[in-house]
Order: sequence, then C-alpha cells, then structure tokens
Amino acid sequence: MTATFDPAFLIIPGIVFLLSLIATRLAIRYAHRRQLIDQPGQRRSHEVPTPRGGGIGIVVAVMVPLALALAAALATAQSLGDQRILASLLAGTLVVACAGWLDDHRPLGVLPRLAAHLLAALLLSAAIVLRPGMPWSWSLAGIGVAIALSVVWSINLHNFMDGIDGLLASQALFVLLTFAAIAFAGDGGGFALAIVVAAAVAGFLPSNAPRAAIFMGDVGSGSLGFLIAAVAWLGIAYGSLTIASALVACSAFVIDATCTLLLRMLRGRRWYSAHREHLYQWLVRSGFPHARVVALYMGWNLLVALPVVGWMNLVPDYPMPTGLAPAVTVYALASATWWFGKRWCLRRACERSRNAA
Repeated sequence: MTATFDPAFLIIPGIVFLLSLIATRLAIRYAHRRQLIDQPGQRRSHEVPTPRGGGIGIVVAVMVPLALALAAALATAQSLGDQRILASLLAGTLVVACAGWLDDHRPLGVLPRLAAHLLAALLLSAAIVLRPGMPWSWSLAGIGVAIALSVVWSINLHNFMDGIDGLLASQALFVLLTFAAIAFAGDGGGFALAIVVAAAVAGFLPSNAPRAAIFMGDVGSGSLGFLIAAVAWLGIAYGSLTIASALVACSAFVIDATCTLLLRMLRGRRWYSAHREHLYQWLVRSGFPHARVVALYMGWNLLVALPVVGWMNLVPDYPMPTGLAPAVTVYALASATWWFGKRWCLRRACERSRNAA
C-alpha cells in the first residue's frame, strides 16, 4: 500500500526547520560566550578557530515534535507499542545528546560515552522488538542485539565522519530523504520521523556550509547517528525498508568509517582517539577544499547508491528487492574505491610535502 500525502503535513517540517535554524544561531552565540571553540591542529581538518556544539539545534528541533507526539499518544490512548517507540526515541535522543553536550564542554572518557550510547540503543531496540505485530523471522534476542549494536555503531561512525564543513549534514540529508522516499512509496512506516529529522538537519546546514560558522559537535553528530539508525530500523520493522536498501543508502559513511577503524585496529593504534585518517580527511590533506570533498561523497550517493536503491525498490520485475546481493556489490565497489582513493591521497600528500620543502 502506498502512503497518501497530506499537504498540511508540510507545516510540521517547516516549523522544525525554523526551530533548528534559530536554535543553531543561538548556539553560535552560546559557543562564543563559553569559548567552546575548536582550534586548528594536527588532528583537525579546519584552518580557522570554529565554535562547536551547533548540533544542539538539531536535537531541540527534533525533540519538541517527539515530545508532542508522545503526549498526544498518551492522551489518545494509542497502542502501548507506539507509546514505547516514541518514548524510546525521545529518551534515547536525550541520553545521547546529554553525553555529547557534556563531551563538547569537558571531554568524557570512552566508557561513559559508550555506556550512554548503549543505554539509548537498548531502549530503542527493546521498544521496536517488543511492539506487537513486528515481522521478525529471527529470534527476539537476536534481532534485539542486532539493533542495539548497529545503533551504537551508527552513533559513533557519524561522530567519526563529522570533520569537515557540510559533510555530515549533507550526507544525513541524503540518507534521510532516501529513507523517506522509500517509506512513502511503501506503506509509510518511518516517513514522518525521516522528514522531521531531515528538516532539522536542513535548518542546521546553512550554519555549517559552505564555510562553517559552527560545527555540529558530539551533541549533534551522536544524536544524528542515533536518529538515522532509528529511522532505518523503524522502516525495516514496519516493512517499508529493507536492510539491504538501508546499507546501500549509508554506504559512503559506513565504508569510510569501518575500513578506517579496522585499519587502525590492525596497526595497533588507539582507534577511539582523534585522528585524520579517514578518506575524507586524506582528501583534504591532499589539497581538496571541503566543498569538493562533499561533492565527491554526494557524487557517490547520486551516481551509485541512489540508482541501486531505486532498482532494489522500484522495479518489480527483478527477483531480489530484499536480497543482499546488490548491497554486497556496492560495498565491494566502495571498499575498492576507499582503498585506491586513500593510496592516491597518500601519494598526492607526499608530493605536496616535497614541493613545499
């Protein structure tokens, strides 16, 4: 069944966009007043001091409609399953945002951050798994663990990939709008949440690109990672999104973050420490401006990920709309692109160093 569109629904994302825009502007003033400034350095990819913590605008803009939706669900006695999901979204976002907000002000240790991320992930996975009518063919324990681990990884990989102007926000917009389009073409599951989060990201983007007036910070990147994972799993749970489609839509960030992490672990480095070894960071170190790097990632999204996702979801004649074969192919291509791209960047960076010397 295809979802129907009510034009009045545009009022909600419009309000969310304005709320995010205003809250982000206020966050810029707050960051300057509290001296929450990221200074350029060896492990950073920017060249001028820039305030951080602007992602609080996204958090506020998303939590307001979530709180109102939960209040309405309680007042109208909606199903207990829906109430749990809304409560887990609200509580999980709050937990991740609080951990990130504290880390933006005073660095937290790895264990407290992971504990907060795991708590948020467990709240969401329990709410989704226990909702009546979910189409699970796995055991409840197995799907619960899969959801929790993927949510924790999504929180952290989006934090890892938030390092240059506009990259995380533009990638999040692509993924969320892709999820929304798939949900709208299906039964609508997860559509409203995807559009609301996308509107909040769109309200933040003018302050972050093409030249950042503020960075998202851990409060924004972690919360956005949680919300993107939530949108994906809700779409999967309601049957409007397949795991393969979600993986393909997120392939650019998943491959860069995962391959970089595995390589650092294999080389015995502290994988959780700040560094500049992601492909997008090597591209910047090779002389690419931030906007061009963002364009390269968006080129992958539009020329590879989007056509494959469209083929998997919109062409009924093919027998594998829910299979993993297209996703495996995309990930093999992405891994090769990451490997050869990083080798090219290393050579380019060495040449630039020799020329500078």
